[in-house]
Amino acid sequence: MKITSNGITLHVDDRGAGAPALVFLHYWGGSSRTWRHVTTMLGHDFRTVAIDQRGWGQSEAPSSDYSLADLANDAVGVLEAIGLDRYILIGHSMGGKVAQFLASRRPSGLAGLILVAPSPPSPLALPLASREGMVGAYTTRERIIATVEHMLTANPLASEDLEVVVEDSLRGAPAAKVAWPLATSQEDIANLVSRIEVPTLVISGTEDRVDPPAVLKQELLPRIPQAELRLLPGIGHLSPLEAPSEVAVLIRKFAGSLPPGPSAR
Repeated sequence: MKITSNGITLHVDDRGAGAPALVFLHYWGGSSRTWRHVTTMLGHDFRTVAIDQRGWGQSEAPSSDYSLADLANDAVGVLEAIGLDRYILIGHSMGGKVAQFLASRRPSGLAGLILVAPSPPSPLALPLASREGMVGAYTTRERIIATVEHMLTANPLASEDLEVVVEDSLRGAPAAKVAWPLATSQEDIANLVSRIEVPTLVISGTEDRVDPPAVLKQELLPRIPQAELRLLPGIGHLSPLEAPSEVAVLIRKFAGSLPPGPSAR
């Protein structure tokens, strides 16, 4: 469905029922479809809300305004439009940094935070030349497949999943492709995330070459008061596609560990 939020139109995949609701934010290059295996596995017991962030998937693609605040405000507008009373915010990679920023605001209804292979709150530790190289990673099918095989995964993706990744990456707006590596990834919110007051689960693949567990242990875990780390052995950065069953199990377990609250509308 389409929702107008923060002045633009966003595509939102809203399914199922149950509380707390699960709200999903995707990685740089992905879309709500990145989460489809996970949401299918959880959809019998939870309401799942997966958002195409601006410039990706079927959402509108403005020519500017791709900061963490812009992306977080987009998500807030969606949450207000669908009227969630209680939800868990789940962010992957870029979406994980957006989720950290949003959670640091202590929004009403936030019951928990799950960060899947998240970008840390500190600036992405890559030289400018490397980040400029990232801009071209999603320009052709061949480059996307090379990026997936050499950086994003530790295991081959199913052919159908690889096609989804290729389609989503190619479809991304030029402004969105440029904004993350050159600007948004460099935002420093390390001092903000200490304000996160909800239980937080961090999920990381042991073979993640983008945001390795060692980086998360140094840059993220000490800064979020209630953060706990769970490792996925032999898994890379695209864990929602590489290991959706394992990710879904951890999400379900985390949701079950939270104290009861009001039902989601």
